[in-house]
Amino acid sequence: MCPPAGVICIAPLLFFACFYKFKVFISSLRVHEVARFTESFSETDIAFLDEVGDTILPATSTPGAKAAKIGQFMTVMVNDCYEPASQKVFKEGLKKLNDLSEKQFDNSFVKASPQQRKDLLIQLDKEQKDYMKNKKKEDPSHYFRMMKELTLLGYFTSEIGTKQARRHTPVPGRYDACIPYKKGDKAFS
Repeated sequence: MCPPAGVICIAPLLFFACFYKFKVFISSLRVHEVARFTESFSETDIAFLDEVGDTILPATSTPGAKAAKIGQFMTVMVNDCYEPASQKVFKEGLKKLNDLSEKQFDNSFVKASPQQRKDLLIQLDKEQKDYMKNKKKEDPSHYFRMMKELTLLGYFTSEIGTKQARRHTPVPGRYDACIPYKKGDKAFS
């Protein structure tokens, strides 16, 4: 028995309407996600974090952290994975780092020379090591430690870090118990 003619005509329209509403719903989620992503970090912040990451892991024979879009990675990780107290420390750390550069070099971090940036980050690395020795368990990490950890994590889990900075062996691969190693060879990923 066939359904009434009216039902047959409406069925494709209902399908189209449901599909269209689903598509609108999905696109509204994307707009919301982009808005949420950019509400706490500006494009300037992302570019700043790219420069910090590129100072930590500069381009050599392989691309640096900036090529792996490390600034964007850091902002997503901070927004999605860090506790509010750690997010606050990280965001305030951006300003502290730039202010320290202004104080020491009369230039923003982004406009400082590569050597000045390196010297500043070495100084901050010593500061964060001292802070971490004396901090209480419930205290958040030092802002530079977070930046450094996120740079290393983001770079070495990116396609650039995995395939160009390290020797990439796709899975599944075979197990070789004894592989010759020459000094200076890249690590396997």
